[in-house]
Amino acid sequence: MAETDPDLSRANHAAPPAPSPGAIPPARMALLFMVMLVTAAGNTAMQSVMPSIGTALKVEDVWISLAYSWSALLWVVCAPFWARRSDKRGRKAMMALGLSGFITSFVLCGAALWAGLSGWLTAFWTLIAFALARSLYGGFGSAAPPAVQAYVASRTPRAERTQALSLIASSFGLGTVIGPALAPLMVVPFLGLGLTGPFLCFAAIGLVALVLLRLRLPNDTPQFAARGQAAPYASASGAPVDPQPAQEGPEEEETPRLSWRDPRLRPWVFAGLVGGHAQAMVQGISGFLVLDRLGLRETPDAGAGPVGIVLMAGAIATLLAQWGLIPRFDLGPRAASLWGIAAAALGTMILAVAGDLHLIALGYAIASLGFGLFRPGTTAGTSLAVTRAEQGQASGIVASIAGASYIYAPALGVWLYGHSDWLGFGLIVALCVIVLAHGWFKLQADRDLTKDRT
Repeated sequence: MAETDPDLSRANHAAPPAPSPGAIPPARMALLFMVMLVTAAGNTAMQSVMPSIGTALKVEDVWISLAYSWSALLWVVCAPFWARRSDKRGRKAMMALGLSGFITSFVLCGAALWAGLSGWLTAFWTLIAFALARSLYGGFGSAAPPAVQAYVASRTPRAERTQALSLIASSFGLGTVIGPALAPLMVVPFLGLGLTGPFLCFAAIGLVALVLLRLRLPNDTPQFAARGQAAPYASASGAPVDPQPAQEGPEEEETPRLSWRDPRLRPWVFAGLVGGHAQAMVQGISGFLVLDRLGLRETPDAGAGPVGIVLMAGAIATLLAQWGLIPRFDLGPRAASLWGIAAAALGTMILAVAGDLHLIALGYAIASLGFGLFRPGTTAGTSLAVTRAEQGQASGIVASIAGASYIYAPALGVWLYGHSDWLGFGLIVALCVIVLAHGWFKLQADRDLTKDRT
């Protein structure tokens, strides 16, 4: 029989029947942190080299951005499915599936791009092969983030959940520092890997993370041996119900399906979706902006370093927001969301007029600091708006919103930027202003969200 999660055992024997779960042990939190960090580092390393790869392949910038669209669409569709599966099959299993999708996708993406850069494939077929390989990340990699978020949310008291989820979100921030920092070092001539080196290196790192996850995280898979009779028996006996029903398969079947249109979630979904589009556009434009304003189009191999510096500046600012500002000022979901989107608008305006590496990095850092406040704010707001039993489904909705932001927004931003800088950046600022106005009137007050309730 599989080893049961000690957190669940403690919850099942505590009194009264529905206590708030204690803090997650540091060693276990480190494993969860690692899962998110590896995928974030790999993806931002990819971001730092893809503009140079596109230039080397002699394809227009917008096609590089569109190569991610199919993967993002799959993420939107699959993330809620995997979130519901995590409620039934366990969070650990879905984390492992997500890491496996990440590893396989990066190996195949690296192989496809290497074939294109080596002349084995034309640019068209290289991008098609890359998009297909990337779809494995959208389809299966989307299993990990909702599982990690639900694992943390279901074991954290309401008043502490914003900071706990901010800590997990900051793993993405740390990953976005590590990824661009390591990517130029992985662009090596060994075996002709060149610009595809970061793909294979991060696939190997992901494999190490998967092994550690399998060996060190307790198995939380629900038991189904008596599934057919367990639910009716529990209802008839009057026995205490598991205070964390999201972890148990039979109880989860009685939880209604959570919809994006649920009145409790609607304000947070709107804010997360519109603000997420603004963030996706900034990230989509940034790499090409560096190449253009620093005059690196003729030497694409030299672009990975400056792009990496800009992405690192943004990542450090994100960490400042999530490790410093949110806990230091005890920001709740509404406050973090509103202050964050305002800072993001300011950073975007600076980025629009930046003409050298210093000002580009400054503008991107301020925008990233803003989004570093905004993302944990909307994530925590979505989590706190629903019950503990609905955390798995809520985390799937959050992951879907993140994926939906990348279906067409990066390509649209790059296309507008290619026609006029002001069109691209003007739309981003307009989206931030819309979110700010909406949030001011519609988002629930922090003192109401953090009240303890069942």
